[in-house]
Parts: sequence; C-alpha cells; structure tokens
Amino acid sequence: MGVKKGKILWVDDEIDLLRAHILFLKSKGFEVTPVSNGNDAVKLVGEINYDLVLLDEMMAGKDGLTTLSEIKEIKPGLPVIMITKNEAESLMEKAIGQKITDYLTKPVNPSQVLMACKKVLERQRISSEHVSQNYMEEFHAISRRLYDELKSEDWIEIYKKLARRDIEFDDHLDLGLKETLEDQVRDCNIEYAKFLETQYPLWIHEDPHFRPMLSPDVIRKTVIPRLKNNEKVLFLVIDCMRLDQWLTFEPLLYDFYNVSTDYYFSLLPSATPYSRNSIFSGMFPDEIQQRYPDIWTKDDENKQSMNRYESRMLEDLVREEYPDLKQSVKYVKVLDSSAGWSMDKKLSTYLESRFIALVVNFVDILAHRRSDSEILKEIVPNEASYRSVVRTWFKHSWIYLVLKKFAEYGFTIVLTSDHGSIRVQNDVKVIGDKETSSSIRFKYGKNLNIHQKYAMVIKDPKKFRLPNLG
Repeated sequence: MGVKKGKILWVDDEIDLLRAHILFLKSKGFEVTPVSNGNDAVKLVGEINYDLVLLDEMMAGKDGLTTLSEIKEIKPGLPVIMITKNEAESLMEKAIGQKITDYLTKPVNPSQVLMACKKVLERQRISSEHVSQNYMEEFHAISRRLYDELKSEDWIEIYKKLARRDIEFDDHLDLGLKETLEDQVRDCNIEYAKFLETQYPLWIHEDPHFRPMLSPDVIRKTVIPRLKNNEKVLFLVIDCMRLDQWLTFEPLLYDFYNVSTDYYFSLLPSATPYSRNSIFSGMFPDEIQQRYPDIWTKDDENKQSMNRYESRMLEDLVREEYPDLKQSVKYVKVLDSSAGWSMDKKLSTYLESRFIALVVNFVDILAHRRSDSEILKEIVPNEASYRSVVRTWFKHSWIYLVLKKFAEYGFTIVLTSDHGSIRVQNDVKVIGDKETSSSIRFKYGKNLNIHQKYAMVIKDPKKFRLPNLG
C-alpha cells in the first residue's frame, strides 16, 4: 500500500457521478471523503482535519460560496479548490475574495483534478526536490568557475546566484543545504578577495568607460542621463543595504514601478565615509580631500560629521554635469522614523522638484546595533531573520508610502546602497597604538599589525586613491 499523500473532502451534489475521479485519486495515494451537500461538508470540517477541500460551486440547498464562507469561518487556513460550470467574472471575484486556493472549470477530467491536488498538497515536496537538484548542479558549476580567470561581470553573476539561493533556502530548511551554501560563499569570498586585491588598483586609475561601475560613477551613469531626458528623479540611498535584502522587498514595488536592476562595486574601504561621499561627489576619496580639505581629519571618526558635505557635494556634481537644471537639488537625510513620517506628511513640498536625493539609515542602524542589543540578537539571530526584518520594515514604514506617492507623480526612482554588511563570525586581532582609528570595518594608523590572511593591507594610500590622514 502506498504512502497516504493527504486527506481530501470532495463536496458535490452529484458526487456519485464522480466515482471514477475519486478512485483515481485514491489510486495515487490520496484519502478522499465524498459528501453530497454543504451542510455535511461544514460539519465534517469541524470534526476532521482535512488537508484540502474540493467544492462544487452550484449545489442544491447550500451553494458553494455559502459553504466556502462557513468552512473558512471554522478553518481559515484550509485550502479550498472550487469546481464550477459558471465562468462569470463576478463569481470568480467573490470566490477569490473568500480566499479560494484555486478553481477548476467543469467538465474536469481525473488528471486535471490530480494536478490541482498535487499543486496544493505536494508543492513543498516537489519544490524542495527541484531546488535540491538545481542547487547541486549550480554548486558544481560555481566551484568549477572558481578555477577560471573570472571578470567583474562573472563575480556579479555568481553573487546574484548565491544571494537568490540563500533566500530560496529560507523556504526549504528541511533540505539541510544551508551549511553547504555557507561553505561555498566562504570559498567564493576568499577567491573574490584575491581578485579584488589585483583588479581594484587598476580600476580606480582607468577610464570609467573601460572599468566596472564604481561608487563615483553612480550618479553620472544612472541619474544625470535621466535628468537630461527631462525625467523627475528620486535618488534613494538605503545605507548598508545588501543585495539579498533588496531581493526580498523588490517585489513589493512591482505594482507601481517597472523595476530593472544594475550593479556597481563600492569603493574600498566599503564604509559610509568613503562609499557614500564618493557617490554624492562623483569623486574618489583623494579628490574629495583636495576639493573639501576639512572633510577628513585625523581625529574625526564620527560617520555623520564625515558625511556632512553630501548636500554640497551633490549640488556641485549636478551643476558640473547638468548645468541646465534650473531647480536646486533637494537633499534629505532621514536618521529615524519620526523624521521619515514627517517627510511623508510634508511630501507635497517635494513633489514639484525635478531631483530629490534621499538617504535612509534604518538598515545601517540595525546592522550596527544588533550585536549590542539582547533583544535584537533574539529577533535577528541569522541572515534569514535579518532579511525578514528589513522586508517588514520596508513594507510597513513611511518609505513604502512615499515611494507609492512618488510613483503617482511620475517620478523615476534610482534606488541603491552605498555598501553592504557582513555578519562577523570570527574575531581578528589588529595590533595598533593609541593613535589607531577605532572604526570597525577598517583601521588606519602608523603602527598597525595584522596577519595579511585576514585583511587587505594598504601601505600606500595614494595607490588606492585614499585621503592622506597623516
């Protein structure tokens, strides 16, 4: 005897005519209970734990929609497939409003019913088998590619695959492949670090047309052309947002934006004072220091103060690249939710502008504080929960409402991050003197010591177009 695949309640006032269909489902391992009216169906749903209901829409006595409503009152999460002769749009809308899982149009053949049942009851198993098989093929393909001479676009492709796979595994924890993926990500990070150490010094001295897009290129390549095309643009920077986080809330924008995605490489060090200043200025850090000499000082490590010129930098950049823009640039930095909701209330003051730059810090704050807060450690113990929290914030925050309103007024949104984040699992010892910087992502000083296996050591800042900090 085969393994039982699920318990089905089939409700139809002509149930005797469906004997062949029922026998076919039973032969495929499903347990089927036939009933001929809505009253009996509702009673059985209250007494027995069914996995699925097949429900005729047009029955004598209590009709399908009424039966559906009463079933959902008892067990809101019970899947129901409605079977109907009536293809009227109004009927379908009522059924969808009452949260049917699927519907079939009569006459139905046994194979149709089987596939509909499998789609509901075996979706997870079938999906898991497919995911497992696909990943093992992808795992070997990526592992082989690590021995090749990879280019920047190859690394982007690998990163996209790993990020999407990580998200996919959140729904298939039973496969036990998370650890395998984490090991592969670790291997890729090692090889990518080697690639970056050799290629990055070349990129930053190359013509922008012949290198991958870097932080200083973002506004020139993604914003200025749209302004010249007479588009209204909101340039939104979500500080510290990663690709996997973006992929989780990107679908929330599909209803009111056509979304296309491009990729760029953050400057090194990939930290806000360098990455975001370069985005807004269109310059490398050494150029920024020459033009704004008091932006970095040896003792100035406060991130907010090191990014205090962003508005001025952006105005200078836009004036140089698009002097025909008649309106002034609006720049807004939102450091907390109260400031965000305040912006939402005053949105009418922004909607007449041609170009608005908006910086949002929530993801960055979450990244920094989750290691310090016991509550956040409980809520965000791993990357899956981190993604979930970021998605929930985006969906229920002021920024989602603001983006909807900008869509209504015909704005193009250029949404990006300045840099990402990594959840550190192992400590690395850095030895320095009292003059050594206290920043976490990077250190600078005269007497620094660290094993080169664990860090990218830069002895000549000029080679990497970094500022001279004395």
